[in-house]
Order: sequence, then structure tokens, then C-alpha cells
Amino acid sequence: MTLINLLDVTLGLLRRGFFAVAMLVAVICAVDWLVRTRRLSPFGGIARFMRANVDPAIAPIERAVVRAGGVPSSAPWWALVVVVLSGIVVISVLDFLRGQVEIFMRAIDGGPRGIYQLVVSLIFALLQLAIIVRVVISWVRVRPGSWIARWSFKLTEPMLRPLRQAIPTFGAVDITPIVAWFLLSLLETFFKRLG
Repeated sequence: MTLINLLDVTLGLLRRGFFAVAMLVAVICAVDWLVRTRRLSPFGGIARFMRANVDPAIAPIERAVVRAGGVPSSAPWWALVVVVLSGIVVISVLDFLRGQVEIFMRAIDGGPRGIYQLVVSLIFALLQLAIIVRVVISWVRVRPGSWIARWSFKLTEPMLRPLRQAIPTFGAVDITPIVAWFLLSLLETFFKRLG
């Protein structure tokens, strides 16, 4: 269990670290937004510092915002969104891996029943990971023929296709991955109780 405790401490430190980074980025983005919208003098030292040091880092996000039809002055806020979402994804993946390590450690101690629990957990963890990958792929540009896109599509489409036929979309938002995740959690609990 010392490995689990080490992972818990690491996750706690990462959560605090990501929160601190998000707060720092929020302050930087707010100042950059003030400069971009001319609420701060564009000729002052702060504006020169922001243009020299912060704007080059935000430039790729600014180009994406402009291509999507947005205004360049909103780029700092989208940069903050990217930082926050990145932190959430990294912490979620690490928390997921921590859970898998704990399940593996308990399975080793549990004998045949523990091995059954491990196999069920691994199968459902693989399906849930495929859902996460598919959702992330829908946010970023990945070549449709890449191995990761094909892998996640093959594992998730048999679950998501029937759900899409039964559940309407809310505008451009497809909630079937969330429903599939919830159903997988229920099925995992059911199969674990059988063993």
C-alpha cells in the first residue's frame, strides 16, 4: 500500500500545482486581455512585457480563435481554458491509473476472486479509456486513419451507436459518451458482485 500512498501524495501535489499554475495563468491572461482591449496603456512597460513574452505563447491559440471566427482579444481566455482542460485531463488520467494500480494490488491479495475482479476491472477500464480517447480525439485534430482513432472507434462504436439512436443530441453536444461511461460503471459493479 505504500505505492498507493505515494501515488496519493503525488496526485495531491499535482492538483495543488495545477491549481497554482491555473491561477497564475488566469492573472497573466487577465493582464494580457487588459492590454489587448486597451484598458491598459499599450505603450507602457506592462504592455511591452506582455507583447514580448506572453503573446508569442498565446499566438497559436489566437490563430485558432481567429480561424474559428473569434476576435483576437479573446485569445487569453481561450489559453486559460486550454490550461485548465489540460490540467483536468492529466489529473484524471493519473487518478485513473492510480485506481488501476489499487485494483491490481487488491487482486493479488484476493486469490481467484481477486483475479476475477481484476479481469472485470481491466476490461471496463479499457472500454472507459477508449471513450476518453474518442472524446479527446473529437476535440483535437487527429488523422481519422491513425491507429489510436481506429482503436477507440472499434471499441466504442458498438456502445455509442445504439445510444445515439436513443438519445437526442443537445445542439452540437453529443452526450452519449457520458451515458456510455455511466452504463459501463453500472455494468462493472454488477459483474464484480457476481464474482
